[in-house]
Amino acid sequence: MSKMFLRGILLIGACGCALNTAARAQSVPTADSDILQEVIVTAQHRAENVQDVPIAMSVVSGEALAQKGVTDFTSMQKLAPSLNITNDTNNTRVSVRGIGTLSNNEAQDQSIAVNIDGEYINRPTILNAAIFDVDRVEVLRGPQGTLYGRNTTGGAVNFITRKPGDTWGGNAAVTYGNYDQVIVEGGIDIPLGNVGGLRISGVHRSHDGYDEHTNTPFSPTSAYIPSNANRSDTDDTNAGRVTLVLKPVEGLTVQAAVERIVQDIIPASQAWADMTSAQNNPGTSTTTCGNGWVSAGTAGGSVACIPQNTHALSGINRHTYDSPLMGVGWLQQHSTAARGQIAYDFGPATVTYTGGYRTTADTNVLTLAPAFLFTHYNETVETQSHELRFNGVWDGVLWQGGAFYFRELQATNGGLYTPFVSDKGSYVNYFQHPTDSRSWSGFGQVEVPLFDALTAVVGGRYTSDVRTATFANFNPFYYVFSGGTGAYNTGPTDLSGIASSIGASRLPLHYEGSKFTWLAGLNYKLDADTLIYGKVSTGFKAGGFDGTGNSFRPETNTAYEGGVKLTRGDNSQYTLDVAGFYYDYKDLQNDVLLNPAAGAQTFNAGKATIYGIEVEGKVRPTRDDTISASVNWLHATYDKFLGSVSYYNESGTEAPTIDLSGNRLPQAPEWVLTLGYDHVFHLGTAGSLTASAYTRYKGDYYLDFYNYNDSHQVGHTETDLSMTYKPESKAYSVQLYVHNLEDYRSLAYAGNTVVPGQANIWNWQFGPPRTFGVRASADW
Repeated sequence: MSKMFLRGILLIGACGCALNTAARAQSVPTADSDILQEVIVTAQHRAENVQDVPIAMSVVSGEALAQKGVTDFTSMQKLAPSLNITNDTNNTRVSVRGIGTLSNNEAQDQSIAVNIDGEYINRPTILNAAIFDVDRVEVLRGPQGTLYGRNTTGGAVNFITRKPGDTWGGNAAVTYGNYDQVIVEGGIDIPLGNVGGLRISGVHRSHDGYDEHTNTPFSPTSAYIPSNANRSDTDDTNAGRVTLVLKPVEGLTVQAAVERIVQDIIPASQAWADMTSAQNNPGTSTTTCGNGWVSAGTAGGSVACIPQNTHALSGINRHTYDSPLMGVGWLQQHSTAARGQIAYDFGPATVTYTGGYRTTADTNVLTLAPAFLFTHYNETVETQSHELRFNGVWDGVLWQGGAFYFRELQATNGGLYTPFVSDKGSYVNYFQHPTDSRSWSGFGQVEVPLFDALTAVVGGRYTSDVRTATFANFNPFYYVFSGGTGAYNTGPTDLSGIASSIGASRLPLHYEGSKFTWLAGLNYKLDADTLIYGKVSTGFKAGGFDGTGNSFRPETNTAYEGGVKLTRGDNSQYTLDVAGFYYDYKDLQNDVLLNPAAGAQTFNAGKATIYGIEVEGKVRPTRDDTISASVNWLHATYDKFLGSVSYYNESGTEAPTIDLSGNRLPQAPEWVLTLGYDHVFHLGTAGSLTASAYTRYKGDYYLDFYNYNDSHQVGHTETDLSMTYKPESKAYSVQLYVHNLEDYRSLAYAGNTVVPGQANIWNWQFGPPRTFGVRASADW
């Protein structure tokens, strides 16, 4: 701990003049004022100045998102330094301060709660499609177990969509860039007399594939004809939303929205390396491992070699590489949501109901190296969430309390297919995993003034979770063993119609658990411009079961955090935020694919310790100049973790266990540094030009908890530049931009997959390359 505090003191001292990236969103200052505009947030379910909220958080306005080229959830991390977002084909993975989830398991949840206007979004396939027409984004760092509940071990991300105004108005923007990128977005506000308004908005987003593949796809059977597309990681998303806001009587506010999202894309075909090839395999010795492989003990009488220090990634061109043998895949997904809020202020208190319903369905075929397909046919996710909350002020005490209910129904249907077994090919496995998850909770929080400047905060939440499923793992070779043909020679088709006759193991599963999470803290308002806070808070992620029937426990986090938020200057043109934290993180849920025929298995790591310091600040030295910067330092390692591991030439029946204590958590760079500068050039009656530069250094990190060398991303920078013209009336703007000036494609996914007796493969996926273009927008 002494080393931690020493580093913290040195960091604060070195960065005392550091400048706030979180405040980028707070304020794109007006060209005719030196004042950094006040930012109002609702992180604690009430409207407050962000500098008065005792939570380490980043806030990004919708205007800032557009100006900085944030077009989807993944690119959000550019403006929120502690937020790390990666992708595994069509699954989006989120981590904050090193805490996140790498699993796609039906019965495992996310560690970061993502909400859209109070609607809880849990599945990683939906996250990257549902973001458009946003008013602001709030990224809350640290456990939020009291007000936000389950699955907030690491924090929460709140998207607040744009609401209609009370007068006629609208906005529109068109973007065109390289990779034939086209973005058309806009909305119109329609007033409804004196009682409210209606907003209709939508977006079209498309671009050609970022990944180029020079190989010729091949299939040995006519049952599957590969696509002739030579690019992957495309986008073709269309979405629309209708939002209604009514204030029919004093004290009553009604908000309702309906949205529809449709995607038809080619997901990224992952780069790959055959680890059985002569240049990559560990050799033929039964006692030693070569080529960077190391021993994990013995299995089946021979040494069990794991790819700890292999170097296959270094031979991959991150822009152009071979796709799997059968080319690229495809995905079609559509999602419909309805959500609303009714709030009534009856004097002593305000009662608020927030509810949401969403149904999402997708069908996709993903190609996997070296020569597999993974099919998903009409898989659905149906969610509903309901919260009833009361809040008010009594004798100076701020209080709130309420109840929450969430239910999620999932239906999966698909499997792993190979074309090299029988005339039409056959499945290696086929799964149907219908899962029903329900959660109930009650919560309360009070803020009690002890003295004029000192306030105590105490809160608690009790949550009960129930999860049930019957996992059916089908045997596609059932009829072969019985003397028939059955599903053996079907090709990569939907087997749900004959599933009952294929032969399957059916495993009924049940999880039930409860947890109490709490918060206790002190807030000291030294003066109107200085907030000092300290708190202890807890969070948890629910337990469950994996595809093999193995049960896992909830993961928990107890966080100790303190911070200072400062606003200085005659016109509040300087802000400085400092936060330090220490996490006692237990029973981390980690996934590993030991046997593809059974599916991923989830294990609880014993314990991890996470601590760090974040310094963020912003200054506006003149009315035309804005400088922002941040320094984030993070230490995140496993204290105790015995993990099972796949090894070379494994049989699928044995899994050696290795000690992973001391390894770093995935997606946890030690350093993240940002620096931004905006300057306004005044052109008299012709208008103005704003030049912007923003760069982000992200230190090295791993994409797996084994800390394999081929999952290691080295430290790197990404820089964005733009020039924006506005006429004197500011009625429209034209922007030239370049994102990722370095054209460096960072590692977004890495994994070693072993199919016993058939394949041993490393797979990788990368972030976007350099993009550039022009954006024209107008507001009226």
